[in-house]
Amino acid sequence: AADAASGGPEVAAAVAGTDAEAGPGPAPEVLSEAVSLFADRVTAVLPDFTVDAGNSVAVTRLCRRLDGIPLAIELAAVRMRVLSVEQILDRLNDRFRLLTQGSRGAMPRQRTLRALVDWSYDLCTPAERALWQGLSVFSGGWDLEAAQRVCASDEIAGAAVSDVLTELVDKSIVIRREDAAMPPGDGYGVRYDMLETLRQYGEERLAESGRRTALRLRHRDWCRELAERAEAEWFGEHQMRWLARLRLEQANVRATLEFCLSEPGQAWAALEIGAAMWSHRLSWTSPSEGHHWLERALAAETPAGSERAKALWVDAWLVLLRGDAAAARPLLEECRALSERLGDEAQLAGAVHITGFAALLAGAFPRAFTLLEEALERRRALGHRGHAWVALLQLAMAAVFMNSPRSSALCEEVLETARRERAEWSVSYGLWIVALDRWRRGDAQAAAAMMRDAIRVKVRCHDHLGLAQCLEGLAWILTGEGARPRAAELLGAAHMVWRSIGTSLSGLGHLAGLHDRCEELLRRGLGDEEFTAGFLRGSELTLDAAAAYALEGGPPLDAGDAEQEPGVAAVLTRREREIAELVARGLSNRQIAETLVIAQRTAENHVENILRKLGFTSRAQIVRAWNTRQAG
Repeated sequence: AADAASGGPEVAAAVAGTDAEAGPGPAPEVLSEAVSLFADRVTAVLPDFTVDAGNSVAVTRLCRRLDGIPLAIELAAVRMRVLSVEQILDRLNDRFRLLTQGSRGAMPRQRTLRALVDWSYDLCTPAERALWQGLSVFSGGWDLEAAQRVCASDEIAGAAVSDVLTELVDKSIVIRREDAAMPPGDGYGVRYDMLETLRQYGEERLAESGRRTALRLRHRDWCRELAERAEAEWFGEHQMRWLARLRLEQANVRATLEFCLSEPGQAWAALEIGAAMWSHRLSWTSPSEGHHWLERALAAETPAGSERAKALWVDAWLVLLRGDAAAARPLLEECRALSERLGDEAQLAGAVHITGFAALLAGAFPRAFTLLEEALERRRALGHRGHAWVALLQLAMAAVFMNSPRSSALCEEVLETARRERAEWSVSYGLWIVALDRWRRGDAQAAAAMMRDAIRVKVRCHDHLGLAQCLEGLAWILTGEGARPRAAELLGAAHMVWRSIGTSLSGLGHLAGLHDRCEELLRRGLGDEEFTAGFLRGSELTLDAAAAYALEGGPPLDAGDAEQEPGVAAVLTRREREIAELVARGLSNRQIAETLVIAQRTAENHVENILRKLGFTSRAQIVRAWNTRQAG
C-alpha cells in the first residue's frame, strides 16, 4: 500500500495535493498512512484485495477525500463488500456536495466524518439502527449479556441481539475485543465498545427516537443488579473476578449515577448503587470518588429509609479512609438515629461498626476494640459474612496497636477465614495484619516476607490504598533491620501513593503514630539530609515502580532512578500512550480532542486515567516522564 501511495505520477499528484476537487487534503505522510490503513481494512473483508496500478489513484483520492481520518477510512473500507472504490467515491462526493451546497472546496474534518457516519447509519437495517442507538447508553464498553439486558426491544428480540451485534461489528460500528483484565474462562472476557464519535452519534439518534429515558432506565437497572450481585458475592472465591469486572464497568456505573442524579426522582437509585459498592471500593479511583457520588445522592431528596441509612455509614467509611474524621461524625450520628427509628438492625450494625473504625483511626484503641467487638457480634448474628470479616480485621488491628494479648489469635483468624473463603484480596489484608503482629513480636524476617506477599496481591487488584499501607509497613520493618536507606525510600513511595488517592496519613491515627516513630529513627540513623534525599527519590516513583522496588530486595535507588523508570508506558493502553505523547508535546485537552477527532470530555477522562495509573498529580509529571522515556 505504501508503494501504491507513491508508485505513479497520478498517485504522486494526488498525494501532493493537486486534486482540485478534493481540496488541499492531509499531509503526504498522513495520506500514505491512510492508504495503508485502507488496504489493511479492505483485506480483512476481501482477502484478495490489493492496491495496484488499476485502483491506486482512486484509493488515494478516496483517502484524501476522507482527510485521512482513521474512523472514516474504517467505515468506507467496510463498503468494499458491495461497492468498488470508484462507486464509494461517487456516493461520498454526492453527499459532500449537498453538505457544502455545491462548493468544490474541502470540507472541515468534523463535517467529513459526519457525512460518513450518516451514510453508514442510513445503510443499516432498522434493527441495526435500533441497536446502535441502544448501545450508546453504555460507557466504556459492555458484554453480550449487558447488551441483551438493556437493548432488547420491539425491533430486536433478546435472542436476536447477538446476531445484530455481529452485523455492527462487521460494519466497524462496534469493536469486539478480548479483555485481558478478566480471568480466562469466566464468561466475561469478550467485550464490545464503540468509538466515542459513533457512540455520540447513536445517542443523538436515540434522543430523536424518544427512547432515551427508557433505555437509560434499563441501563440503570442493569447497573443496580450488577452492584447487588457484586455485594452479595464479594467475600469468596469470586472476589478477584468481581474486582476485575467492576473495574471494567467503572464508566458505566459513573454514567448511570450521573443520570440518576440529574433525572428527577431517580436519586434513590444512586443511593442504592453507591452504597452497594462499599465492598468494592477499588471500583472507584479513590475513596474521594465514592464519596463524591454518595454526597450528591444524600443531598438530593430521597426517602428516609434503609437505603439512606446504609448510604450514610458507607459514606462515613469513605471519608474516614480519606483521613477526614470531622466529616464522618455527622454522617454516623444521622445513620444511628435513622436506623434506631426504623428498627433496622443491619444499618445499626453499620453505624456501630464504622464508629468503631473511626475510633481506631483516631488512635483510641481500647474504645475501638469495644465497639468493633460489638459490631462483629451484630454482623455475625445477622449472617453478614463479608461485613463480619471486615469487623474482625479491624478488631485485630486495634488489638495489634494496643499490644493486646489477643492480637496473635485474632490476626491468625483474619487470615485463616479469608483463606478458607478463598477471598484473595481479603487474604492480602490478612497477610498485612499478621505481618505487623509478627514484627511487633520480634520476627522481622517473617514479617517482611508476608508484607511482600501482600504487595503482590495489591498490585494484581490495583488496591492503591492497600499498597500504601504495605509500603508503610515494610518501611517500619526494614528500619530495624539495618536497611535504613531503603526504608526511607519506601516511606517516600508510600507518601506518593497516599497523595495519589487523596488520602492524608495525618488522619489515619493508627498508622500515623508508627510512621512518625519510623521517620524519627531514620532521621536519627541517617541524618536529616540523607533521609530527605531518600524520601524524595521514593516519592518520585510511579505506582508500579514503587511496588517493584519493594519486592525486588536490591540496593537502594540511585539518584535519578525514579525519573528513568522504563515501565512508564507499559501500564498504559495504546490510546493512553498516544494521548500521553500529545500531552508531552504541550497540547491542551481541547487540542488533543481536535487532533484525535474525539470529544473533549473523552480526552479529559484519558488524561485523568493516565495520571491515576502513573501515580502522578500534574501534567508536568507526564511531560517529564515521557520525555525521559523518549531520551532513553
